[in-house]
Amino acid sequence: MRIVHNLDLVNYNSYKLHSIAETAYFPESIEEITEVVTHEHPIIIGGGCNVILTKVKYSQPFLFIRDNYSGICQHEEKLIVKAGTDLKVLSEYALSHSISGLEWFYDIPGCVGGATIMNAGCNGGSFGDLITRVTFFDVDKGIVTALPKEDLHFEYRGNIFSSMNVVILEVELSLRKGTKEDILSLMESNKANRWSKQPRDFPSAGSVFKRPKGLFVGPMITELGLKGYRVGDAMISEKHAGFIVNVGHATGNEILELIEIVRKKVKERFNVELDVEQRMI
Repeated sequence: MRIVHNLDLVNYNSYKLHSIAETAYFPESIEEITEVVTHEHPIIIGGGCNVILTKVKYSQPFLFIRDNYSGICQHEEKLIVKAGTDLKVLSEYALSHSISGLEWFYDIPGCVGGATIMNAGCNGGSFGDLITRVTFFDVDKGIVTALPKEDLHFEYRGNIFSSMNVVILEVELSLRKGTKEDILSLMESNKANRWSKQPRDFPSAGSVFKRPKGLFVGPMITELGLKGYRVGDAMISEKHAGFIVNVGHATGNEILELIEIVRKKVKERFNVELDVEQRMI
C-alpha cells in the first residue's frame, strides 16, 4: 500500500482546489481498505469529482479508492467491477466487448464507488438501474457484506447507503449484448450533447444542486441573472447556470459562499429550497 505525506490534493479533486492532506493512503486490496478505515478513520475519496474541499490542510487522513483499487471481471453480460474503476474506462471496456448499457456514463467523470453511493445519472437514467448487487464494508459493524438490488432502495441521487457508514468495494452490473457500431454511436452522441451544454473551459464538479421535483435549477438561476456571478474565483458558469467553475485560484469557502447566495436568492424568488448535490469536506 502506498502512503504519501503532505499530499497536495489539487489533482485529486475536479475543482482543482489546493489543499494538503497530511497523510494519504492508496490501498490495493479489501484487507488494506478495511484496516485503514477501521484504525485511521479516514476521509474516503474516489475520483474526487463531486467534492468541495473546504480546508487548507487536513490532519485527518485521506483514503483514495481509484486506480489503485480497480478492475473488471466479465461473466457474459454481467460485469463485476471494483469501486475505484473509472467510469470512462468501464464504458470503454464495455464497448470493446460489445456490451451495451453504459453508453450514458461515457465521459462522465468519477469512479464506480462514487457513482453507486450517489446513484449518478443523466438523461433520465441512473447507475442504480444497472446494478444487481453491491459488496461493501459496513464500518459500524466491521464486516464486509453484500446486498442485492432489491434491498438497496435506489432513488434519485440516493439509496440505502445515504444513511449508512459504508465503503463500496465491488459492484455487479447487468448489461446486454449490442453492436460496437451502435454502442460507439450512442457514446459519441452523448458526449457531444454534454459538451455542447456543459462548461469544459474551467474546472468544476458537475451539477451543484439536486433537481427539485418538476423543476430545473439552471433556468431558475439564469432568470435571476446570476450567470457569471463571482465570489473570488468561484463563478456561476456562463454556459450552464447549474454549474460553478473555478476560473483561477478559487477556494472551497468561496464556492460555499457562492452556493449560499444562490440558495438564498432562489428561495426568495421561487420559494424553492435547493439541496446541494456535492459533498463538502
